Amino acid sequence: MNIPHISIFPTLQAFEVAAANWIAGKMTAAIETRGECLMALCGGNTPRGAYRRLAELIVGRSIDQNRVHIIFSDERMVPPDNPESNYGMIRQEFISHIPDSSLHVHRISGEVRPDLAATGYDHELQALFPQFGGRCDLVLLGVGEDGHTASLFPGTEILLERAKLASEVFVPHLDRWRVTLTLPVINNARAVLFLATGKKKAGIVSEVCSNAAPRTDLPASLVRPHPGTLTWMLDAEAASKLASEKSSQAGRAMQ
Repeated sequence: MNIPHISIFPTLQAFEVAAANWIAGKMTAAIETRGECLMALCGGNTPRGAYRRLAELIVGRSIDQNRVHIIFSDERMVPPDNPESNYGMIRQEFISHIPDSSLHVHRISGEVRPDLAATGYDHELQALFPQFGGRCDLVLLGVGEDGHTASLFPGTEILLERAKLASEVFVPHLDRWRVTLTLPVINNARAVLFLATGKKKAGIVSEVCSNAAPRTDLPASLVRPHPGTLTWMLDAEAASKLASEKSSQAGRAMQ
């Protein structure tokens, strides 16, 4: 079984600094090893501060942006200037903080029909992935209180998708369509990083991290990259319900 590395940080600031440094390190290593880096970024509120710090690191460390390709773990069906757009958030908190950015950004077209957006993105990824040996160097994920990650929600057929790299998915309890990366893409990544903060996430973090077997009613537990690495980065509040043996790993150095 793929055993996750778990790091716990005492404050939100410490969490953001560590996450940004970890991501920057993975980017640099990918470029040094393979010449380019392909990473999937997630939306939500949790990574906002880390993205701002990551932009500073990219500039400060002179990371070659032209060798970095960015894709998205999922997207809502909204235009890029809509407050709910994952691309819009990442553009605002990350990309716009890099002067004259030359990052290669591959966004999901949330403003068109979900089937068209998904088909277009799947085709784009099918063309892009061979350049990176068919794998993402890094996939960033969050986790919802219901155990969903990306737009892989409990009880949705997308959990069974094995052929496509990206697909549309209807989320019944939200009455909304989304486009998401599929589990094969996530589980084929060289590294997957879950980010979680706040007391509201404590219960689900504990359930996912202590779960010995993958469960379709807990989609985050289906994320088990092989032969890649699985890492969780948490602030103290999100980690507050973990078993003591997990908590003892607080502040450990990231691999």
